[in-house]
Amino acid sequence: MDDQVDDFVFVTHEDADSAQPEPGYLGEISNFLDSIADDLWPINKKIHDNPELGYEEFIAHETLTKFMANRPGWKVTPSAYGLATAWVAVYDSGKKGPVVSFNVEMDALDGIGHACGHNLIATASVAGGLATAEVMKQHELSGKVVMFGTPAEEGGGGKIKLLDAGAYRDHKVDINLISHPGIVKDTALMRTSAYTMFKVEYFGREAHAAASPWLGINALDALITAYNSLSVLRQQTMPGDVIQGNITHGGVRPNVIHAYTAGSFVTRANTQERVKELKKKVDACFEAGATATGATLKMTPVQSYADHVPNRVLGASYRRYFNALSPPEPIPGNDDMDELGGRTMASTDQGDISYAMPSLSAGFAIPPGPGGNGPHNPEFAKAAGTRVAFDRCLRVGKALAGTAIDILTEDDVLAEVKKQWEKDVRRE
Repeated sequence: MDDQVDDFVFVTHEDADSAQPEPGYLGEISNFLDSIADDLWPINKKIHDNPELGYEEFIAHETLTKFMANRPGWKVTPSAYGLATAWVAVYDSGKKGPVVSFNVEMDALDGIGHACGHNLIATASVAGGLATAEVMKQHELSGKVVMFGTPAEEGGGGKIKLLDAGAYRDHKVDINLISHPGIVKDTALMRTSAYTMFKVEYFGREAHAAASPWLGINALDALITAYNSLSVLRQQTMPGDVIQGNITHGGVRPNVIHAYTAGSFVTRANTQERVKELKKKVDACFEAGATATGATLKMTPVQSYADHVPNRVLGASYRRYFNALSPPEPIPGNDDMDELGGRTMASTDQGDISYAMPSLSAGFAIPPGPGGNGPHNPEFAKAAGTRVAFDRCLRVGKALAGTAIDILTEDDVLAEVKKQWEKDVRRE
């Protein structure tokens, strides 16, 4: 609200956003998605109610590819690029122009279902892609829309496999769009952490733990020593550094000196370079466990994700459409404030996408369960299956479509997006 003091008028970023005219294509996008909402709802529920782990998303794959194959003008490739549950759907205007793309996540979490809301991510991206294609058709716009069914975001790096296989390069993709649900404020500029996951194994020697323990080499002692060293290290880590882990194999039985132990560990930080520095310190803790006990250490890389670098030009476009859709609370018009609100220590393979091309990963809030828990909690899985969560992801789909349409219709916007991306990636 404006306040007048001594002939000065103070205008907030929210006031400035609300004063902007409605984006030109928003009405068409909104009406179209409202008209197919009842078609999208059972797709969303089918994925939600049948959670599948990474690279095993067979029900989601079949549901989405059949749905897209029945949409006029779309060409669908199931089991794409050598991945059984990856897929590609293309709407081509037949006229040369920008290529906008949407990533469609599908996998769930072991034991707690869609507690990361990937059913909503899938629905928002499908909705965004369909609405973009509809506006292209109605206005005879040049360009192409591509949807990528991306498996195994939860630690499996499906998007990285598609990048390496040339999926985005083959389709000459200019930008990529996605979203993610949570319980925090809506945001256009989500910045995630870089991370690396690795397996740790210690090899010792068995002996009777009571009669002759001195003949053994205790691999469990090695792992516990390392684990405790990590706890001590945390006091000297920087803000933004995260060290996580669990013991996957703790030995056989109490009366045998443990000859084999193993664990899964993760380091996260704000940037890839910082992850490398943190990993050196973490490695020293595991080496200390081996030195202290005489056990043999083996460390095996499992997966790494880059931090997600949000594109501010794409973010401004998304924010303009999203705020025009009357959300409960508008996204701040200031990029720095928006990015601060969108900062998360979570990680995603969308980060690797953001280093390969301009990317937008919008965050959106859904009502939490009674305990107020966010992603990776069973309560959130239940919340992600509600109709209100579905309605909110449709609003996101509308704003993603608007962002794509800006790329297809506004002169010089794509050049500005790429200029910003090149600047951001060089800085990172």
